[in-house]
Amino acid sequence: MTNDEKPKSSAIWIEKYRPSTFDEIKGQHEIKKKVQAFIKQGNMPHLMFSGPAGTGKSTMALVVAKQMFKENWRQNFLELNASDERGIDVVRHKVKDFARTRALGDVPFKVIFLDESDALTKEAQQALRRTMENYTQTCRFILSNNYSSKIIDPIQSRCTVFRFRSLEKADILEIIDHIVQKENLEIEENAKQALFDISKGDCRRLENIMQSCSAIDSKITEELVFSMASIARPKEIQELLELAMKNKFMEARNKLLDVMLKYGLSGTDIIKQIQSQVMELDIDDRMKVMLVDKCGEIEFRMTEGSDEYLQLEALLANFTLCSLK
Repeated sequence: MTNDEKPKSSAIWIEKYRPSTFDEIKGQHEIKKKVQAFIKQGNMPHLMFSGPAGTGKSTMALVVAKQMFKENWRQNFLELNASDERGIDVVRHKVKDFARTRALGDVPFKVIFLDESDALTKEAQQALRRTMENYTQTCRFILSNNYSSKIIDPIQSRCTVFRFRSLEKADILEIIDHIVQKENLEIEENAKQALFDISKGDCRRLENIMQSCSAIDSKITEELVFSMASIARPKEIQELLELAMKNKFMEARNKLLDVMLKYGLSGTDIIKQIQSQVMELDIDDRMKVMLVDKCGEIEFRMTEGSDEYLQLEALLANFTLCSLK
């Protein structure tokens, strides 16, 4: 696409490439089928999308509005981020004013999308409960959150709850291939695996890492992926743990410091990688349980303010002691 073909406004540019159909949403196949059934009926209940970040909750809400209202979707769709506007005044004014007016077009209701609704205060949730009750004829709500347990029960009982899952490997690889093709990039096979391991099913994180990598080099390698994600390669973590298990404490300690400096990792960052790599060690299950328990204890100490280098050295010392038993 040439510069002349690009939309002048950045807002228009973003809008042009936001998904418009359910086929553009990767994963969540069962949820898509059920939501599409509501669209075909031309009616739907209040919806709650709950699940991890980067799994398509906000995109699903946007597609619902576009498919339900067609060309009138902007006039009939209000999007609010509850983490920015989380007080009771937002519900009493913005939400209520939008909900009380009739929709344009053939659909008899509008849609209000409250993103990150688990950030709403309890008072705001109580006000929202009454608004949902009073304006059911003219408005439907879509609530998006990471933790549905933070939403009060009266609101949950008024919604049909859909629980989003992290994207599966096949979906992540499909997104990677699509981006590589569209952006004229090259990517190594082991880099694809690295992207999947780092993203943990989070599409947003995947795309951010790929964008960062493409700004450095048009060829995406495993080394570049781990470097841009500020995450140590699993092989390096495995090596330092094996050194500790072979009673080579000083070598393991030096390796740990090198890895932390190389990737700019904090103590809490690396402890999670150590915990995941414990499962790959060639030791009996009883010892794995003991070491995972120790990882949890060390992480707690660090979050409480203990010196991270001292605590990580203590963890390696425990690995060495386990090897001597």
